[in-house]
Amino acid sequence: MPQLITPQEITLRILKQTTGLQPSPSRQFFPEWTQECPSLSDRDRETLDRVKTNFSELMEDPPMLENSVKMVVLAPLLDLAGFYRRPFRLETETSIAIELQDQDILIQGRIDILVLKDRLWLAVIESKRSDFAATRALPQTLAYMLGNPDKEHPTFGMITNGSEFLFLKTHYTPNPQYATSRLLSLINPENELYEVLAILKHLARL
Repeated sequence: MPQLITPQEITLRILKQTTGLQPSPSRQFFPEWTQECPSLSDRDRETLDRVKTNFSELMEDPPMLENSVKMVVLAPLLDLAGFYRRPFRLETETSIAIELQDQDILIQGRIDILVLKDRLWLAVIESKRSDFAATRALPQTLAYMLGNPDKEHPTFGMITNGSEFLFLKTHYTPNPQYATSRLLSLINPENELYEVLAILKHLARL
């Protein structure tokens, strides 16, 4: 019987040893987050300014729990990105199981939000409570992304705790590789939700 591991127990070292996952050495591996992205409308910016203000108000009495992060921050971002409408489909709490037969390991977990386009996994979105560093969820999210049955196309991901946003990309080329964006944060003076939304809209158009 395979050893059962929850995604929360996964580390980058375990992923490297069991799947061969490696960080890509090429800056060209993940150009999607740095390419020229769609411009935002005035209405987009007004909504994102309100989201940042709402988040800042709620952070005066931390921590902000995961469901609150989804309501206050994620829901309006997904709406503005157009992910609630066709050709996209949203699934929440999607069960996933990854069996690593060579190592006799089974990884089981639930993806917070899965954005699909036709049969393709467009994005895996993992949300955490506000006092949880976004980078701590990196191994867990990568494990979910590697569970995508489509190995021919890249899979994109995003981790957020409400104030931090990290984009990811995995691709089998032919061995699994990954790369991340820089860490975007609402703590910075500018409203970096603008950049987060622009990247999401760009991924939607790919």
